[in-house]
Amino acid sequence: MGSQIGRMFRVMTWGESHGPALGCVIDGCPAGLPLSERDIQTALDRRRPGQSRLTTQRREKDRVQILSGVFNKKTLGSPISLLIQNEDHRSSDYKELKDIYRPSHADYTYELKYGIRDWRGGGRASARETAGRVAAGAVAERLLRQVTQCRILAYVQAVQNIRAERIPARLTRAVIDRTPVRCPDRADARQMIKLIDDAKMEGDSVGGIIELRVSNPPAGLGEPVFGKLEAELAKAMLSLPAVKGFEIGAGFAGTLLKGSEHNDPFTAKDGLIRTEKNDSGGVQGGISNGEEIVLRVAFKPTATIQKRQKTVDRQGRTRQISPGGRHDPCVLPRAVPLVEAMAALVLADLWLIHRGGSRI
Repeated sequence: MGSQIGRMFRVMTWGESHGPALGCVIDGCPAGLPLSERDIQTALDRRRPGQSRLTTQRREKDRVQILSGVFNKKTLGSPISLLIQNEDHRSSDYKELKDIYRPSHADYTYELKYGIRDWRGGGRASARETAGRVAAGAVAERLLRQVTQCRILAYVQAVQNIRAERIPARLTRAVIDRTPVRCPDRADARQMIKLIDDAKMEGDSVGGIIELRVSNPPAGLGEPVFGKLEAELAKAMLSLPAVKGFEIGAGFAGTLLKGSEHNDPFTAKDGLIRTEKNDSGGVQGGISNGEEIVLRVAFKPTATIQKRQKTVDRQGRTRQISPGGRHDPCVLPRAVPLVEAMAALVLADLWLIHRGGSRI
């Protein structure tokens, strides 16, 4: 099962939605990195359920415990094991799903592949698994801050047909988090919130787009053929639950331009070579060029909704389903730290490949 990511900064997540606990193991983190549970907890608090009325009301504290790999608040270079307890799972809400497949979910394909599935909350296919990713991403981001000048920020750019156009020039996580939808444009955020509230009242869900920006990234990350930086980022983002699209730089809008319009002239400034427009999104030929990395990730509407839908059971008989449980009417607000975490994991891994080193 594909539960691992990375070549030098290697991460394996483990656990199911309604199991006793979940977490991750990080192998390859250099020794000497200052690290405490508080450094990881901050990221988990941004991902945890029950933050506002826009998210699932499952109440999890998501308190992380470092089991190994850290001594006197510094990494040892050995595997780091992180544990997060599950405390508020209600498996009884999912009993009717034991023999029924939810539309657009992993229920059918998981059972088709493995011959067995944990129907309690989606098991391994649940977005609950991403708590381990965010915990690992917090460690990766701490490493990047120690050895580079890069900063990783993501925000909700669009919910369904409402798109934020007035993004502040100076972005911080505090600015992004000041609205529950995590859109830094307050006017558009209010419309997004209403849209999500309306969908929730209808027992439905909505999707949208998250934009991620990496400022001051190291130049030279990525490889020119199969190890392209954008390919590694795309693979990481598309591994997230509910993600159905990825673009970098001008992305699909670039297909509407001519080559003369899309090409990005070089310019020299203060002894550095830069591009004028950054339509490449900070990556050219699969390698980071030192410009801001800009990418967007498309999330589908949450598959599990309260509206009654047609489906089939394990015998192929037509059934009607209106699942219980607690689910996000829109995954975007809680997906912001997920996108940041996956970017940090990729960049930390590629930095170690590019520079090497077993200690800070």
